[in-house]
Amino acid sequence: MSRKISIAIVLIALAGLLGFGAWTVLFKPSDQPPEGFARGNGRIEADLIDISPRLAGRVADISVNEGDLVKSDDVMAVMDTAELRAQLTRSDAAVASAEAMVGVAEARVAEARARLAQAQSEQARAETLSERDVLSRQNLDVKRTETQLAEAGLAAAAASKVAQERAVEAEIAVRTEIAARIEDATLYASSSARVLYRLAQPGEIIGSGGKILTLINLEDVYMEFFLPATEAPFLRIGDEARIVADIMPDRAIPAVVTFVSPQAQFTPKQVETLTERESLMFRIRVRIPPELVAARQDQVKTGVRGVAWVRLARTDGSLPDWPDGLTPPLTALPPAEPAPPAGS
Repeated sequence: MSRKISIAIVLIALAGLLGFGAWTVLFKPSDQPPEGFARGNGRIEADLIDISPRLAGRVADISVNEGDLVKSDDVMAVMDTAELRAQLTRSDAAVASAEAMVGVAEARVAEARARLAQAQSEQARAETLSERDVLSRQNLDVKRTETQLAEAGLAAAAASKVAQERAVEAEIAVRTEIAARIEDATLYASSSARVLYRLAQPGEIIGSGGKILTLINLEDVYMEFFLPATEAPFLRIGDEARIVADIMPDRAIPAVVTFVSPQAQFTPKQVETLTERESLMFRIRVRIPPELVAARQDQVKTGVRGVAWVRLARTDGSLPDWPDGLTPPLTALPPAEPAPPAGS
């Protein structure tokens, strides 16, 4: 009998423990942010930049490798331009030929102008002789016709000169286009970035728009997260924000709100929030100041998870003060490690 009582006591104790555990999980108050603040989970991200040639061709050289840091206007790759340079040489010759034809046209204009002057002089003399009845009416008509022909010849020569000048402009335009293609064959970085992928090698044929490199843009590092419809309307573009990365939980990185979605949406499945997934959410983007990123480019890593904190405006438009744990120093990232001494 005593054995049955002992078993019953043990079962009752286990049931009590299980009940307490269930109550703790289901009914324990969640860790909510302080009043006037909101937060959301996200990842530190940066836009990707594809380095691609405008025209199809052979890759002549790639000057960077995966992981390299590059600055704006650094040369990334060069496409082969042997064929284009041959076309440029031919175009230079065409421009020179067209300019020579303009010289010929100018000479023809001068010749036609001289003929017109001669015809006008002879017509004037014929008009005088005709008035004195020295020259017949028929010969006067001949001189007048010769003057008209000279005028038409001058007009034709002038039109031919204009046509040749337009031909020069057309050839120069062709040469400019070829030169632009040669210039486009050198691919530059458009911003400070890190090389993520090297997708081609020298000697390969790349189609127009084909990817040679993929860079991570370090001038626009941000985190996106979601806020419920009850909080997002109190957030404004330009408001201060804080990012606490999982790998640095004791440091708050300053950020600025750069985007608040104007349209609500259902929370994406990959985003974890403290509210139900079915509730309507607004996508928010906070950006880390570029000068802070530039000072610590070697330490910036995308894909790092963390929490973004924002302040919600009160009814009077004021904002609460940041708690001590979310007040970052001027340089929120840890100091860069000094380079090892040479030979170490």
